[in-house]
Amino acid sequence: MSVKLTTNLSQRLVLTPQLRQRIEMLQMTSLELSDLIQQQLLENPILEEVQSQDEKRELEKEILDQLAGSIDDAPAVEAAAPESLNGNAAGNGAGDAAVAEGFEAPEAFEAAGDERGEEFAEGGEAPEQSGDAFEEIDFGREFQDYLDPGYKTQEYEYKDDAPTFEQFLTRAPSLAEHLEWQLHMTQVAEDLVAICECVIGNLDGDGRLNATNEEVSALSGCAVERVEEARQIVLHLDPTGCGSRDARECLLVQLKAMGGDACPRGAERCLAARLIGEHPLSELQQHKLPNLAKQMGVEVMDLVEELQHIRKLDPYPGRRYSSDEPILIVPEVFIEKVDDVYEIYFADDGGPRLRISRDMQHLLSRDGTTKETKDFIKDKMRSAVDLLRNIEHRRQTIYRVVECIVRRQSEFLDKGVQFIKPMMLKDVAEDTGMHLSTISRVVNRKYAHTPQGVIELRRFFTEGMLNEEGEEVSTRIIKLRIKKLIEEEDSHNPITDDQVVKILAKEGIKLSRRTVAKYRDQMSIPGSRERKAVV
Repeated sequence: MSVKLTTNLSQRLVLTPQLRQRIEMLQMTSLELSDLIQQQLLENPILEEVQSQDEKRELEKEILDQLAGSIDDAPAVEAAAPESLNGNAAGNGAGDAAVAEGFEAPEAFEAAGDERGEEFAEGGEAPEQSGDAFEEIDFGREFQDYLDPGYKTQEYEYKDDAPTFEQFLTRAPSLAEHLEWQLHMTQVAEDLVAICECVIGNLDGDGRLNATNEEVSALSGCAVERVEEARQIVLHLDPTGCGSRDARECLLVQLKAMGGDACPRGAERCLAARLIGEHPLSELQQHKLPNLAKQMGVEVMDLVEELQHIRKLDPYPGRRYSSDEPILIVPEVFIEKVDDVYEIYFADDGGPRLRISRDMQHLLSRDGTTKETKDFIKDKMRSAVDLLRNIEHRRQTIYRVVECIVRRQSEFLDKGVQFIKPMMLKDVAEDTGMHLSTISRVVNRKYAHTPQGVIELRRFFTEGMLNEEGEEVSTRIIKLRIKKLIEEEDSHNPITDDQVVKILAKEGIKLSRRTVAKYRDQMSIPGSRERKAVV
């Protein structure tokens, strides 16, 4: 075997950094895009954020230039100009982009107002104001709270009844903090406090203690017997049951706290303890109660009554103090009907607006600028232009996809979910001329504010099947029909899957029993035997 050098001709797709950034931005949410823009503002000195005052000054200068023929009318224009600026829509675009040496300027950098791209915003300096505006300010009346009145004594600065900073905190206490607060308010031996804190520190989000007594003993440096004693203390703190090993122990502790062991209300509570302690929870379902009643030698009504008490218990007491924060959903677009026509506009008025820095443009064209500085500015300017183009490409792509969805699902937007039409990703891809993967990236994790509520774009897509009349019916409508039939059933004689098939067949929808069972499982609806009520 010998080593040789050979050449091979092949074609393959190479993702450039610009193309990679464009693909990544398509699947970003508006919040993620805002974070990316903020990061680029820190890393790229060519980019700068357009402030609202800058926009007002630029538009004011344009108005003054157009009406510069009349000096007497200038003050009135100056007073009216700021009011006319309030209607200027903002977007995640860029303005005032200039062209550096060696590359061409983009067609539109500023994505404001029109979702498909806008023209460049002409910049300018603020007009000079006559007189000294500083002398016209009444500091004594308007800024008396911000002026230094001189030295104040400590008694005047800090009042005893003034609220502390901790009282302004809005974060809810965690499960560990809640239990430790109760622990220190309870009369517990000093040597057990540290062990109880170690037990509390090893609880999971459900309130379970997954660590063994030996592991807790090794962490706290105490005897194993003392760990069990400390665990019993934690079990009876609020919420009751935290520190249990499994759901059965948790329920028994809560039942004991309600008086189950002493049976103050008679044998019924002892029966509940027997149900939890001696039988698996899977045997406590409605359709299994007759057999269970024969085994225990009690009436079915007694079991039903005890199940009502057991359902009031919480097998996961720690979840009410879960620290999981809700996911913030920000609609990407708004879909509103104006004059019988659906209008689409972006919900990024609060997002940052970008533009190319004029100072860097002037520095690039200055004669005294060194070659290294010019190369640095050119490189950063190319990166800035690519970012602005990709932002505008993202907006246009989302707009085209949403426009196609609105056109196909207008009846759903008007009347509700029962009128949603079958639609696949490939249908939108064919209408817009885009690739299927592009459509998938656009609709993923993006939401639209519609007349039917805030809906994820992916929820507009659903499969369908043909009915007897040859019309396509969405599978989501079929699932809703199955769910409605089950909700209207007699709990003592629940409807079976075969009966659902026959009812749907009369309505022109032919399904197999297995398909009905699959749809029912997808909606987390149990079978007819599990739904049957005993009493």
